[in-house]
Amino acid sequence: MVDRYVSPPVELPDPEVSFARADLVFYGIDHSGSSFEAQIFFGAKAGSGPDDPTYAGSFFIFGHGGCFGDVGHCDIPERVDRFDLRPPHQLLPATRVVTVTDSVRRLVEAGERATPVTVVARTPGSRSDKVLQFDTVRLLSYA
Repeated sequence: MVDRYVSPPVELPDPEVSFARADLVFYGIDHSGSSFEAQIFFGAKAGSGPDDPTYAGSFFIFGHGGCFGDVGHCDIPERVDRFDLRPPHQLLPATRVVTVTDSVRRLVEAGERATPVTVVARTPGSRSDKVLQFDTVRLLSYA
């Protein structure tokens, strides 16, 4: 787990095609540790917070704070029976969608074709910020 992630450049929408909305979608977020806010910035350097011009938004994770059950209690089952009526395992990786339309529109209007996405984890109090882990991030735009 890390406290900061910088993606390879993400392709922005074609400036010749108008879009009504743009979302960053984060897949496979680990939420087994501490709760945190993931602040999102466009560019390789993260700003200092929501007042920074590169700030694009954030998402929050209510973490589980680690595993305190019996052996195997926090193991996610590999195979799910589609006829099993129980709710899914509570530690299945999460997905979060952050609407970033205004930020993407500013970048496209400035002539940018691609930009890295920087994500910075912020935890409450004096907890470690090394809580950030996810599989992939994707930019979606809608006409």
